[in-house]
Amino acid sequence: MSARVRKFVGGIGILVFLAAYIWGMSTLSEYVPDHWALKLAFFAVAGIGWGVPILPLLSWMNRGR
Repeated sequence: MSARVRKFVGGIGILVFLAAYIWGMSTLSEYVPDHWALKLAFFAVAGIGWGVPILPLLSWMNRGR
């Protein structure tokens, strides 16, 4: 697979993952108790947490440059 195709497939994968992640986190946020500290902690973890699952996809996209 050429680098161009890998980056295209990876870009589509990232968009699909982020859409599902945003939907999942917004659904889960409804179950967080209504306290400012708990909401802050949840959204801080959710805001940072999307990057970790994408790292293998990014390394696959940049393989074989």
